[in-house]
Amino acid sequence: MMKTLFLIPARGGSKGIPHKNIKEFDGKPLIGYAIDVARQFAPDDDICVSTDDDEIIDVVENYGLKVPFKRPDELATDKSGSYGVMLHALDFFEKKGSHYDAMVLLQPTSPFRRMEDVKACMDKYKQNIYDMVVSVKEATTNPYYNCFVSKEDGCLKPLLETKIVRRQDAPKAYEYNGAVYVINTEVLKEKPLSEFPRIGFVEMDELHSIDLDTMLDWKIAELLVKEKMI
Repeated sequence: MMKTLFLIPARGGSKGIPHKNIKEFDGKPLIGYAIDVARQFAPDDDICVSTDDDEIIDVVENYGLKVPFKRPDELATDKSGSYGVMLHALDFFEKKGSHYDAMVLLQPTSPFRRMEDVKACMDKYKQNIYDMVVSVKEATTNPYYNCFVSKEDGCLKPLLETKIVRRQDAPKAYEYNGAVYVINTEVLKEKPLSEFPRIGFVEMDELHSIDLDTMLDWKIAELLVKEKMI
């Protein structure tokens, strides 16, 4: 049986939406949505909120989940990536004697992520074909059709030279939506996610892919809930 750690990274500093990880959204702290989804798959002992922030720790523990450690300051700067955060969590649990075969990373800013989205990613990962399975959405811009770079003269140049003139003729392009990552921990110890050779994906629709990064995102999400569009 695959032993899985559910990791919810929640850094304290947030410029786009102050205190966004614990800001109340539709009746509960935003991070509560990630915790609730993780609890559909794992006991609390296998769910880890990694944070550097005392206020986030208080909110999470008041929500009923024990925070196992406080993230080191060097892993909580604006320049800190998720790779070090994931390795730190694995190392913490391994030193306690808990070894995980896989990690499911759930960002707190995806409140519309569903249990079935996580299950679909985990089921695909269990096929033992992939080093990682991620959730994606159809890309809003397509490199085969409407992506450009700037030339030396300041004019636009198509990112890819193609003869495609209609978007519907372009191959479908995807982008990570950040909602779900199912990761092989042994591969993770060797290289960052960007270097994983075999990445599978599960597509989510645009609404359930919404990531709350700015106040505009937040207001749109609130409107969707208010209008019962999701």
